[in-house]
Amino acid sequence: MPTDSTIDTTVLSKEFTHKKDALLEIDANIDRIVRRIEMLAYVNPLNIAQERKKFFQSKYLYNPQFKYRKVKFNPYKIHRLLFSQRLERIENDDIRDLYKDIIYTYSGLLQCIETIAQPNNQFYFNSLRFFGTPTEKTVENAKFILHFTEDQDELPNSKKLYSTEEATRFFKNFREQYDFDFDIKTSSAMSAAAMVSNSQRALILKKNHQYSQHELNVLGHHEIGVHLVTTFNAAEQPLTIFSNGFPNYEETQEGLAVMSEYMSGNLTVNRLKELAYRVMAVDSLTKGYDFQDTFDLLHNQLKLDRERSFGITLRTHRGGGWTKDALYLSGLKKVYDYYKTGEDLEPIMLGKCSLDFNDGVQAMKEEGYVAEIKHRSKSFEQCLNQNEQVEFILKNLK
Repeated sequence: MPTDSTIDTTVLSKEFTHKKDALLEIDANIDRIVRRIEMLAYVNPLNIAQERKKFFQSKYLYNPQFKYRKVKFNPYKIHRLLFSQRLERIENDDIRDLYKDIIYTYSGLLQCIETIAQPNNQFYFNSLRFFGTPTEKTVENAKFILHFTEDQDELPNSKKLYSTEEATRFFKNFREQYDFDFDIKTSSAMSAAAMVSNSQRALILKKNHQYSQHELNVLGHHEIGVHLVTTFNAAEQPLTIFSNGFPNYEETQEGLAVMSEYMSGNLTVNRLKELAYRVMAVDSLTKGYDFQDTFDLLHNQLKLDRERSFGITLRTHRGGGWTKDALYLSGLKKVYDYYKTGEDLEPIMLGKCSLDFNDGVQAMKEEGYVAEIKHRSKSFEQCLNQNEQVEFILKNLK
């Protein structure tokens, strides 16, 4: 048995390097396989404006027939490459288990993409497996929020006065708060007013949309202050999983993004009700409602105006039934509770992280795979919320 003084440190160094190389190699392999695959690039319909017109002209009796981008990769080949990774070479149990979950997650994402608009509800069932369905508590929270009356006077800057071109100028100025650069693009093939493309490192604005000053403020903190901050933080990490996303990262990411609205003083009862309507729409989807039925629930039963009812119904039924929208409210609840316990938000701001895998991030940190955080969201520097009703609602969610 060799003593400490006789151990060959060169051999130990090579063994350690080999262990690190195995993880870095597997991580890089997975990155090459999935880096260009973004769900939103495929699930957003291409013909929203035309189908909206047909739907309204039919007096809400027409089920829109949406068209989608063609999938330009071989899903079967990607599945095969994912499951060919030799995870047994990763010696740390926590990290190995994390990467096993990562492979199953990305395989589920691929199944969603390859079945968009396919018959027999294939996309919907894959969406259920990938994003889940709203829990009973989440539905109860949504109903609780919907009991509150929207305050029409709470937003003195709520009039939609700004074009997409003017919004572009606003976000160029907002960008000056951060020491990273990103493109600002426009698209007509999207249901949201704005979204971030992680792979393009770009903020994409909806063409011909009218923005209010409040909406611009919200989107600045939500899209740039969280989604792009975590995109650029992830780019600093040795492991690409921080860019491509941890399992269930969507719930944490969207929870953080809405939390940034709260911290910056821009979260309103109206916004919380929007998240609640989304939960109700997803709940209706899981009960078998079609597009017309979900719209009827929102517009006629819950008394939401027809434009917002159409937008939320579209978000829920695109692709054949997408359940992700329920995650905004559940994610907000989890991040709010996490923040209020005094926990540090830094581990979930390192990239596209998940609260469910903080232990995995800690294991990576101990093994030397996590770089120091570089970019911090301005909205989390101090809490500027002064809306007592919003505070009351968040404190009393189950």
